[in-house]
Amino acid sequence: MRYGKIVQGILERKANRFIAEVYINGVKEQVHIKNTGRLKELLQPGAEVLLELSDNPKRKTRYSLISVVNNGNLVNIDSQAPNAVAFEALKAGKLEEFGFVLKAKREVTYGDSRFDLYFEKEAEKGFIEVKGVTLVNNGAALFPDAPTSRGTKHVLELARAVQEGYSCAILFVVQMKGCRVFAPFREMDFAFADALLHAYQKGVQILAYDSIVSEDELVLNQPVPVDLEGKQLNRD
Repeated sequence: MRYGKIVQGILERKANRFIAEVYINGVKEQVHIKNTGRLKELLQPGAEVLLELSDNPKRKTRYSLISVVNNGNLVNIDSQAPNAVAFEALKAGKLEEFGFVLKAKREVTYGDSRFDLYFEKEAEKGFIEVKGVTLVNNGAALFPDAPTSRGTKHVLELARAVQEGYSCAILFVVQMKGCRVFAPFREMDFAFADALLHAYQKGVQILAYDSIVSEDELVLNQPVPVDLEGKQLNRD
């Protein structure tokens, strides 16, 4: 996916879940954060950030914070971007686990949940739930960065869908390059980690892909190894 006009800034502080104060060309602006997660490892005072300029005159903030430089690497933090890039990749046949699909739709209801992607190919129908990953520790991409009961519910619902004949997957989009492995962050949310392992045992594919991040674009790149039991987290 590609953004519109991009400007650079320096983060002053994160004011709340939705607003940050950023210096743009020496002027302090209140900007919208396109992610309601904690992001405490990324949104540190003095961090270099990238922002998209809005052309909507009704908005209270002119800019949206979409990326941050962390240890020399550009990290996309836009929580809406993973769904978009996953949908683009699925339609283009670039998700190697699915190949070319005949039909793809976004935001499809199943039971009490709304899954991010639905696809059909020949006699196969399925759902893909997409999760964006911005937290990295020692080269390992981790999810979630805050407890997520909603995420756990989605995972368990996918496991039930598999039992009814659907092909299901959870796709973790790591919004950066350079991670050696993906793992659930058990210390943050043990229920989600347990649900993920349960879903895998029931036949849900657990996938992770990294991304190519540039100033104005995010593109799904290549698979990242998945470690559901966290055995590789402490590797030097």
